[in-house]
Amino acid sequence: MSSRIIPVQPFDYVVFGATGDLTKRKLIPALYHRFKDGQFDEQSRIIGVSRSKLSDADFQTLVRESIAAFVESGYQDAATIDRFVSVCSYIANDVTDEAKWGDLSKNLRNDPKVVRAFYLAIAPDLFGPTCEYIHKRKYYRRDARVVIEKPLGHDLASSIAINDEVSKIFHEDQVYRIDHYLGKETVQNLLALRFANIMFEPIWNSAHIDHVQITVAESVGAGTRGYYDESGALRDMVQNHIIQLLCLVAMEPPASDAANALRDEKLKVLRSLKPVTGPDVPRVTVRGQYRGGSVDGAAVAGYQDELPVEKKGSRTETFVAVKAEIQNWRWSGVPFYIRTGKRLPSRASEIVIQFRHIPHSIFDHAEGAPRPNRLVIRIQPDEGVKLLMMIKDPGPGGMRLREVPLNLSFAETFADRTPEAYERLLLDVIRGQQTLFMRRDELEAAWMWVDPIRDGWDASTDAPQSYTAGTWGPTAAIALIERDGRTWHEDGH
Repeated sequence: MSSRIIPVQPFDYVVFGATGDLTKRKLIPALYHRFKDGQFDEQSRIIGVSRSKLSDADFQTLVRESIAAFVESGYQDAATIDRFVSVCSYIANDVTDEAKWGDLSKNLRNDPKVVRAFYLAIAPDLFGPTCEYIHKRKYYRRDARVVIEKPLGHDLASSIAINDEVSKIFHEDQVYRIDHYLGKETVQNLLALRFANIMFEPIWNSAHIDHVQITVAESVGAGTRGYYDESGALRDMVQNHIIQLLCLVAMEPPASDAANALRDEKLKVLRSLKPVTGPDVPRVTVRGQYRGGSVDGAAVAGYQDELPVEKKGSRTETFVAVKAEIQNWRWSGVPFYIRTGKRLPSRASEIVIQFRHIPHSIFDHAEGAPRPNRLVIRIQPDEGVKLLMMIKDPGPGGMRLREVPLNLSFAETFADRTPEAYERLLLDVIRGQQTLFMRRDELEAAWMWVDPIRDGWDASTDAPQSYTAGTWGPTAAIALIERDGRTWHEDGH
């Protein structure tokens, strides 16, 4: 058996926004883990860039602090940390002021065998100036890659503007639009589940599936996160994470696992989504905002109480539920119920495939009626796949039907540590593998579906519906699914 750890080519990874929260919490720990596992070594370089006036030693201290704070102690090894820190250097640079442009030339190698990647962990309004800096300073190469973080705009028009700025310098095959959800092991296992097992494909359609639920729940609040009030749950979660999950569930089998083959099929799903416009907006969508309550036994404030004075009265939604429909042969008549929110009872992300009832029951005199099968794909936490089936309860005395799970727990099945999403995605950039990154036409198709919902809410005088922190959102979200004779799956949350 070949090693699971496949080394990548040597690289120069330039991280703009090197002193920011994303770099400290996610990027440095992810790169450290990949270094520790031997996927790259001292032949590669990590070059931090930001406006702060730091020396290499200062930045290396920041790297050590990041590892100490955000890497589990069992994976911290002094000798490995020393080796990892040795590949890190720093350049002070202000891309908005040409007089303060830093010089990367001594850090970047011109060897074509060394992959050159730029990670823009900065605000989207700096993407354009940063790409211009890269081009004017002649750091651009046709084989270089650029990674851009969300939010990629707040609507279709702003998204187009941001991408236009980036595309002035970088070609589409060089651009990696990152959505960390696509790097999660369970999300990738959805592809394996569907396309590496013959048993599911014949029943993966409207003839056998009653509906699909996608839930991304967070127990944390949002009021202290400055950008959140400008985005809200629809833009922050639905437009990217949840729509990507929906596409992976609903897409047709691609011809191969090549990046564009997969992304072509996702695009078809996005273009098949039934538009939610006009009177459909209040009928098939719910938006909410949490008030004070209790989460995990602790009292928490409401969203309005967390906001600064100048933002009191904000109509930003912290919860969204939508009944989506896909207008194609495979999914006609199968609703996709999606929901996401802050200050819900627990942190949980899952996809539930609810199959139809059996057409006829022969168990008229049995204890317990047959229930439809459910396939539950748990993305976080406790990653795994569970198939709920009906069996006979063991023992004499008649037929007693009982629902039991066939349960695949990743933690129990795979003893090794499961890498974080950023670990895979950061090195997929080096590999030149774009499968788990969004293509521009995907992004724009997602905005085309989301924008009319936002417009409908903005045109309404109704405020978001209030829900108590620690509950599963507004009562209208329950009504959204229950008026169709269905209910939200909440077992095990």
